[in-house]
Amino acid sequence: MLFIANRGEIAIRIQRTCDRLGIRTVAPATAGPDALDLLDASAVVAAAVASGADAVHPGFGFLAENAAFAEQVIDAGIRWVGPPPSAIRSMGDKAAARKLATNLGVPIPAGYDDADQSDAALTSAAARIGYPLLIKPAAGGGGKGMRTVRGAADLATDLTAARREARSAFGDDRLILERLVEGARHVEIQVVFDAHGQGVHLGERDCSLQRRHQKVLEETPSPAVDASLRERMGAAALALAGAVGYVSAGTCEFLLDDRGAFTFLEMNTRLQVEHPVTELVTGRDLVADQLRIAAGEPLGFVQDDVTVSGHAVEVRLYAEDAEAGFLPATGRVVRLRWPTGDGIRVDAGVEEGDEVGSQFDPMLAKIIAHGADRADALERLMRALDETVVLGLTTNLRFLRWLIREPVVREGQVRTDTLDRIWPPDDWPARAAIPDATWSTAAALLSHPRTPADPWRGGWRLNAPAVIRLESDDQRRAASPIDAPRDHIESVRVGETVHVDVGGRSLAITLAPPPDVDRAARAATFTQGGAAVDLVAPMPGRVIAIHGAPGTLVGAGDPVVTMEAMKMEHVVVAPSAGRLAEVLVRVGDQVERSTRLAVVEP
Repeated sequence: MLFIANRGEIAIRIQRTCDRLGIRTVAPATAGPDALDLLDASAVVAAAVASGADAVHPGFGFLAENAAFAEQVIDAGIRWVGPPPSAIRSMGDKAAARKLATNLGVPIPAGYDDADQSDAALTSAAARIGYPLLIKPAAGGGGKGMRTVRGAADLATDLTAARREARSAFGDDRLILERLVEGARHVEIQVVFDAHGQGVHLGERDCSLQRRHQKVLEETPSPAVDASLRERMGAAALALAGAVGYVSAGTCEFLLDDRGAFTFLEMNTRLQVEHPVTELVTGRDLVADQLRIAAGEPLGFVQDDVTVSGHAVEVRLYAEDAEAGFLPATGRVVRLRWPTGDGIRVDAGVEEGDEVGSQFDPMLAKIIAHGADRADALERLMRALDETVVLGLTTNLRFLRWLIREPVVREGQVRTDTLDRIWPPDDWPARAAIPDATWSTAAALLSHPRTPADPWRGGWRLNAPAVIRLESDDQRRAASPIDAPRDHIESVRVGETVHVDVGGRSLAITLAPPPDVDRAARAATFTQGGAAVDLVAPMPGRVIAIHGAPGTLVGAGDPVVTMEAMKMEHVVVAPSAGRLAEVLVRVGDQVERSTRLAVVEP
C-alpha cells in the first residue's frame, strides 16, 4: 500500500496511476479536525506507519525535497519513492549544486554561494556580481523567497524579506546571489535513473513564461531547442544527476540564451508540476516509473528508446487575481466544468462545492493539450480554456485565455521577462468591462425572492420597466430583469449572490443597498480629496510586519503592512504622503480580504 504524503491535484494524479496498477493507496486528511500537517515530518511518518503503508510518495512541495524526511521514512522500514537522501542534500542545497556543476564543467550564472551569510559579505558579493541580480533561498524552490534586486539601495530590504520568506517556506534562511540573465529562456531536462546506475533523459520542457519566478505555461519540445542542443543539455543533466547517485525522476533546470548557450540553475529532486507534457509526448507514466524504480526494478529502456510524438502545452489554473497583481484568492467553487476532447488532459485538485482557502498553494488544476504539432496543441488548448468554467471564486482563467492568444506566445518567442512586458495590455480596462448582458442576467436571477413574497423585489415601477440596483466590488448599476439575454450565460445564484462568468472571470453580483443621505455624504467627502484613506488587505493572509506606529510620517509608496499568503509576501503601501492615524492589526493576525489594516491621513 502506498501512502501519498500530499494533497490536491498531485495526490489525485498519483492515485490514478496506482489505481491502474492495482496498488492500494491512502491519502491523509489535510483539512478539518483530523488534518495532518504535511510539513511535520514526524507526524507524516507516524501516519504512514499507522496506515500500514509499504511505501511513501511525497509528490511535490511540502516535504518532497526534505532529506531528513526521506531518512525518517526509510528508518521506519517504509520504501521511499524518490531519490536517496544524499542526492536530495547534494542538489537541494543550491550553493553545493553550483559548486558541483562547476567541477563537472557545466556552466553556471555568475553569483555568490559561500557560507558567510552576513549582510556585509552579501553586499560585497552583490557589488562584485553587478546589478540586476537575483536573491535565491539556498534550500528552496518554486520561486518562493526569490527577489530581483536592480540597485544597491534595495539590497538590504530585499535580503531581510528573502530571509524571512525562505525561513517560513523551507525552515532555512541561507541565501545565494546570482546575476540576473534578462531575456533568457528557462529550459529544463527531465531525467530518470534506476538504482542500478542506468539513466536517461526524456527531452526538455520550455518553462519561460513566468510571473514572480513561478511558471505559468510549459511546453515540450521547446521552440528554441534543436537536436544538437537537446543532446548537449541532456548530457549535462545526466552528468549532474549521475554525479550524486541520483535515483528516480528528477529535473535539471537551465537558462538558455539566444546564442544557444546554457547555464545550470538547479535540480529539482522530485516530480515536477509540469511533468504531464513530457508524459504526453513520450508516452511514459512518470509516476509508474518512480514506483517501479522504488521497487528495485531496472529502468527497462535506454536513451535510444526515447521517442517524442507531437507537441504538448500546459497552463496552470490558479485561485488568484491576475488583474490585481496575481494576488491569491479564496472562496467556494459553486460551479465547475472541465474541458474534454481529443488530446485534452486535466489534472485537477478541486471539485464543485470545495472551499478554497489561504492555507495551501493556490493552484487548482493543470489543463494540458497534446497535438500533432505546436500549432495544433495551442489550438486545442485555446478551445479547452474556452470550455472551462469555474464560478464562485476569482481565478486566472480569463488571463490564460488572453495569454494563449497573444502573438508572442503563438510564435514561440517568450522569455522569462515576457509577461512583465506584455501584461496587462493597454486596452485591458475596456476588455474587462462588465457587459450589459451580465448585469441583466444577474437582475433576472435576483428578482425572484427566496423569502416570503416582497412585491418590490422584482424592481417593479409604475408605468416603467422593472429596474434592480446591483453592485459588484466597487461598481454599481441599475439593470432590468426583462433585458436578460436569451443566449445562455454561465451563472448560478447562491443565497443573495449571483456568480456570473465574464470571459472566464467569476464575478459576484448582489443587490445594492438603497441610497441614503449618510452614504452620499461620505462619498462626497472622499471625492473632494484631503480625507483619510483606509488601507485594506488585498487578499486573505497573515500580518507578518507592521512598518510604523500611529503618528509615523509616510511617503507615497512607503510600506505600511506586510502580509503573507501561500508562503509569499505582499506589501501594502501608503497611496500618498501623510501620517499613520491608526494601525488596526497586529503581527500574527489572520485577516480576510478587504479587512481594514491602517488609516493614513494627510
